[in-house]
Amino acid sequence: MMRAAILGIGLWGPGLSGWAASRAVLAGETPFAHIETPPPAPLLLPANERRRAGPAVRLALGVAEAAVTMARLTHPDLDPARLRAVFASSNGEGTVVDELLKTLADPAEAVGVSPTQFHNSVHNVAAGYWSIAHGGRAPADSLAAHDATFAAGLLKALAETVAEAAPVLFCLFDAPLPFPLSACRRTDFAFAMALVLAPEGAGAGALGRIAARFDPRDAALDRPRAPALAALVDGNPAAQGLALLETLARHESRRLAVPLLSGHLALAVTP
Repeated sequence: MMRAAILGIGLWGPGLSGWAASRAVLAGETPFAHIETPPPAPLLLPANERRRAGPAVRLALGVAEAAVTMARLTHPDLDPARLRAVFASSNGEGTVVDELLKTLADPAEAVGVSPTQFHNSVHNVAAGYWSIAHGGRAPADSLAAHDATFAAGLLKALAETVAEAAPVLFCLFDAPLPFPLSACRRTDFAFAMALVLAPEGAGAGALGRIAARFDPRDAALDRPRAPALAALVDGNPAAQGLALLETLARHESRRLAVPLLSGHLALAVTP
């Protein structure tokens, strides 16, 4: 069983505009309202990079920076430049990929693919921008596993936290896909979350604790208790993380199952 403390949380989704503004909704103290608002611009990037970055990157960097900022309130020695990171996205930068595909499919296109667009289409672009913005030299991984992306990314982040005995940033994100890509992969709205994980012994001021192990048996995904939040899970692959966030907001202890390829990730969340 791998164990870690959670030092910081970032969140953005419909009616969930940041962790501080969303805790009451996740805890069931305030009614949920499905209101979609664009995430704030990632101010950690210079203006030129902010303009060039696609919507998925802006979404990811916004929650990642929020989680690290929160973690540094209780752990001011946490240096983003030395922080290991795992960025996980089911779809990647779909809007930019769509533009590239349209360019390639247009026989009248004489200029060809823009180098800037190609640069912003690769799956590790969010991890790359994060490292560049902070001058980071620590490992920053990027992965995708279709519907198992949340489980695979969290498993990777937890394993690295335990194996390296060091804090790790876990960032999960998916932005809506344009048509016709949206017809193949449903992603109705933007959703992203980020956690700063730390070894158990470094968890002073932790927002909660998590333990996990891989179980080779099949299991259904555990959804949030609130029906309105549970409904969001069908609209974005990254929203699979909502049950974990709801449990943290309610200061509850709960066991959760998240499907992972031939089995599932078994989670135990405690305050």
